[in-house]
Amino acid sequence: MINNINAENKIYFLSDFHLGAPNYEASLVREKKLVHFLDSVKHKAAAIFIVGDIFDFWFEYKRSIPKGYTRLLGKLAEISDAGIPVVVFTGNHDMWMRGYFEEELNIKVYHEPQTFLWNNKKILIGHGDGLGPGDHGYKLLKKVFTNPICKWLFGILHPDWGIGLANYFSRKSKEKTGATDDHFLGEDQEWLIIYCKEVLKKEYFDFLIFGHRHYPIDFPLTNKSRYINLGDWIKNFTYAEFDGENIQLKKFES
Repeated sequence: MINNINAENKIYFLSDFHLGAPNYEASLVREKKLVHFLDSVKHKAAAIFIVGDIFDFWFEYKRSIPKGYTRLLGKLAEISDAGIPVVVFTGNHDMWMRGYFEEELNIKVYHEPQTFLWNNKKILIGHGDGLGPGDHGYKLLKKVFTNPICKWLFGILHPDWGIGLANYFSRKSKEKTGATDDHFLGEDQEWLIIYCKEVLKKEYFDFLIFGHRHYPIDFPLTNKSRYINLGDWIKNFTYAEFDGENIQLKKFES
C-alpha cells in the first residue's frame, strides 16, 4: 500500500543500471552511486520503483544467483524492511527473475506494464522492451527467452557457463547498438512514443513511464498526458520524482 504522496513523501522511479557491464570496476562505481542516491531519498520516499535492467544479466538458478551486487541488494533490503514499498519491473536483460526478490527482499516484481492510480493520477509503468512498432528480431528473441523449455535448458547449464555465455552475447549486442541512445530521434521515430499514442486511443493516462531507451525524455503526448523515459545510470544518472500531482525528471549529482 502506497500512502502519503505529497511534497514531503514522493514516489521515485529509475531504471537501466546494467550492473555488471562493461566490467566489475566500472559497475562498482555505478553501484555505489546508486546506493548513495537511495540513501539520499529513503527518508522522504513513499515508494521506489525500479523499472527494468537492474543487471546486465540476471538468472535465478534453483539454488544460486549471479554473485555480486551486495551493496545494492543490501540497501534495497534495508529500505524494504523499513516499510517503504519497493517495486521492480524486469527488463530485457534481467527478465529471468522468478522469486528471489519477492522471497528474500519482500519486493514486488512485475514482468509486464502495470497501471497505478495515485492521487487521482492514472499512471502506466513498464520497462518498454518489445513495445511499439519494429524491433521484430528482439520480439521473436523474447518469445524464445521466456519460453519455459528454453529457460529450463539454460538452467541446467553450470552457472559459470551460463553466465559467461550470456555476458558474451550482451557485449555483442552493445557493439551493434547504442548510438541512438545519445539523442532524441523525433516523434515519429521514437517507438515508445508511438506505442503510448496507441495506448491513449483506448485508455486515458496522465503519465506513461518507461525505461529501456537510455535517454531521458519528457514528452507531451496530449494537453494532459505525458510520456516519461527515465534515461539510465550509465551516462545520464537520471530519475523521476512524483509529488502526487506532477512528475519531474531529475539528474542525480553526487
